[in-house]
Amino acid sequence: MELLRRKILEEGKGIGDDIVKADMFLNHRIDTELLFAMGEAWAEEFRGEKPELVLTVESSGIALAVAAAHALGDIPVVFAKKSASIVQNEETVQTPVYSFTHKTQNLIRVEKKYLPEGARVLIVDDFLADGQAAHGLMDLCRQRQAKVVGIGIAIEKGFEPGGRKLRESGVHLKSLAIVDGIRDGKIILRADDD
Repeated sequence: MELLRRKILEEGKGIGDDIVKADMFLNHRIDTELLFAMGEAWAEEFRGEKPELVLTVESSGIALAVAAAHALGDIPVVFAKKSASIVQNEETVQTPVYSFTHKTQNLIRVEKKYLPEGARVLIVDDFLADGQAAHGLMDLCRQRQAKVVGIGIAIEKGFEPGGRKLRESGVHLKSLAIVDGIRDGKIILRADDD
């Protein structure tokens, strides 16, 4: 996706050899033109899969999930919470997920009533590295016998194993930009395949 690629190259920063800093336009300050263009791109990719809801994990995936859900005809968005809430009931599904960014283990959870059995689910998130969040969200769906019809990712770290493993397992994965590496602070993008 050309607009995202341009933003990554112009405003993104490579830190060390494994961190892609995109918070200026993706997940702290959000470029709304880019946001809705990404939603349209995922809708185009996954519309034929007939998703009934979009699932993400709090908090940086929420805006992306809303954009995709809107482009798919205003289907619901559900986000897995990283901490328990006093208003959340005991009827939840949960699974542990390690956060690469925060270097912490989180127990993500969704109330069962928000993730209906048999639902057709599109997972959307901002980054894909080793696949921990994606696998955690897929596990929540498995616990509810919901069908994951695809995974939409804004930026995939192609030098990490997550995307390759998901594709090898048969998951319909659409990453809008793939970073092949970081050299001297410069982000190296994979050739656009769109």
